Amino acid sequence: MKRRTYELRYHGKPAPTLKAVAESVKLTPSTVSHVLNDSPAARSVPQRTKDRIFAAAREMNYHPNFFARSLKLKRSHTIGVIAVEIGDAYSSPIISGIERYLRQHNFFFLTVSHRHDEKLLATYETMLRQRGVEGFITIDTLLREDLAMPTVAIAGHQRLNHVTNVMLNHRQGALLGLQHLVSLGHEEIAFMKGSTASSDSEDRWSAVCEAAAKLGVRIRPELIVQLQGEDPTPNLGYPFAQELVRRKKPFTALFAYNDSSAIGAMRAFQEAGLSVPDDVSVVGFDDIQSAAYMNPPLTTVRQPLQQMGKIAAHTLLDRIEKRTKYIPEVTIEPELVVRRSTTPPRDRRSRF
Repeated sequence: MKRRTYELRYHGKPAPTLKAVAESVKLTPSTVSHVLNDSPAARSVPQRTKDRIFAAAREMNYHPNFFARSLKLKRSHTIGVIAVEIGDAYSSPIISGIERYLRQHNFFFLTVSHRHDEKLLATYETMLRQRGVEGFITIDTLLREDLAMPTVAIAGHQRLNHVTNVMLNHRQGALLGLQHLVSLGHEEIAFMKGSTASSDSEDRWSAVCEAAAKLGVRIRPELIVQLQGEDPTPNLGYPFAQELVRRKKPFTALFAYNDSSAIGAMRAFQEAGLSVPDDVSVVGFDDIQSAAYMNPPLTTVRQPLQQMGKIAAHTLLDRIEKRTKYIPEVTIEPELVVRRSTTPPRDRRSRF
């Protein structure tokens, strides 16, 4: 029986082989392979010879076989990114920052979203290991145990071996947001506490309480609403802002847990006949992309989300390549972004 053979072709021509590149520069395939894959054996090859090899490979449009190289070096140059959601306003810019950095350093990544399902999280972790990832980046995910390989947790709040937490300075963020409202003259301030599903929730609320005590702001129980659920959209804050209005307890400002809940709250206030910011000033947290384009544009505490993704990727690759020692935490500083959703208060208690 005649055996069939198949050729990969590039623009109608056979794909160039390592042997063809070697023949074009009159060197052995092993020497060319060492140079193109930057293996330790390439150190003995003169730079002029390396330049000839690279020039020939470029001219012939030759690319080393990634999978063959991975098997030989026992490296995948791939990491796993584990997020609650992939396309939401918080995770998306973080993943963008991760992707940009990894692309510049010839690494790939596989992304999964677990939506707070612990069984799914455990399954995905196993699947990523089986696919040979060399480390993990988690986003807004509460890790219960050490993943036993280099891991960077964005918004991680657990001290675990091998895990570097990339953390926003929540104390400073809460102080910036609350101080802004106090400086405008607000005294009756409502608060949205984050959902227990969010890994930042507990630390951020503790930071808000600490900032309030420092600034002499009274946190009134009747002006606190606890967000519930896992909705990453503005609907997260909408019904709880409605609840604040129904309580008929006067307030002139709202400090929301995040931008999504703040945007939902603004919609609820406006539907109730309240003007933002004339009746109620609103401050968010995160500075997601849509915050600047709301009506009115949202005043918020900025987390540099894309930069956090880049820092996480940089930190992880440094550990994988053993360029730096393990560090337990990287702290990110926030920034207050003042837009048109905040203004000095006026006495409108009769409106509630």
